Amino acid sequence: MKRFLIYTAKIVLVTVLIAFLLDGLYTYVFMHSNNRGKIEKVFNSKAQKYDVVILGSSRANNHFVAQMFEDRGLKAFNYGMSGGHLFEASLMLKLMIERKYEIKNVILEADLNLSNDHQAEGISARFLPYIHNSEIIKDHFSHESDFNELYYIPFYRYIKYDSKIGFREIFFITAGKKTNAQDNLGYFPLEKHKNGNMKNNIVNLNPLNRNKYYEEIRTICKKHHINFIPVMTPICENTVGMNYFQKVKKIYPEIYNYENVVVEDKYFSSCGHMSDAGSKKFTARILEDFFKK
Repeated sequence: MKRFLIYTAKIVLVTVLIAFLLDGLYTYVFMHSNNRGKIEKVFNSKAQKYDVVILGSSRANNHFVAQMFEDRGLKAFNYGMSGGHLFEASLMLKLMIERKYEIKNVILEADLNLSNDHQAEGISARFLPYIHNSEIIKDHFSHESDFNELYYIPFYRYIKYDSKIGFREIFFITAGKKTNAQDNLGYFPLEKHKNGNMKNNIVNLNPLNRNKYYEEIRTICKKHHINFIPVMTPICENTVGMNYFQKVKKIYPEIYNYENVVVEDKYFSSCGHMSDAGSKKFTARILEDFFKK
């Protein structure tokens, strides 16, 4: 029995040591990555100066043509993240402030994601390699139900989110394989598809009376003297439940409603996402309304 207990203890000890070793190795790799995605672009960067920073979900990533801002002489980058929520947008802005970014304007896509204050696990997981190296990230995740496991158990986060930050990602980073996340100054253009889904139903969607992460972004902008421009972006005219945008306007009257600025199906790749042509039309309107010389 004694031998068995000693043997078991040795296995446990070796397992823990390997977990610590792998955790340190994976984290080291992520700490030296800067060409795979937008999160590491910010985390591993030094102070930057931007005239315009764009935040939000895919409806930011696919809708704001950053180059059009640059063509107006405005240094810009689209940090919208497909699949992301305001949880991730707020954390991204916090990291920029932590890195001493100087930002004049933040454009926030704030519409459908106002209906929840949850993390988007597939996106938020990409912040986790840095959780021990940033008080900002640690604090942001500290109220999540699985925080203790993610923070205190070595290598647990890499196992749980293996598809996002596991071995495959480590391999691509070490191999120097880039993604298209940072192409086009962060903007991801979509094509018009012949069979694109032009129907949507948001009847059951309701904006929260107080979205924690929207409020965080607004407060950060006010504290750091950043001009805050929250907008609702276009959605196809066949959407059922369009009164959602009026509900948003009632709760958050400061948000600019652009949901019907571009409506024709020819400008959409799918009901919730404009094609490149639609995005250029929309971005031109934003430039006209907020950045007219």
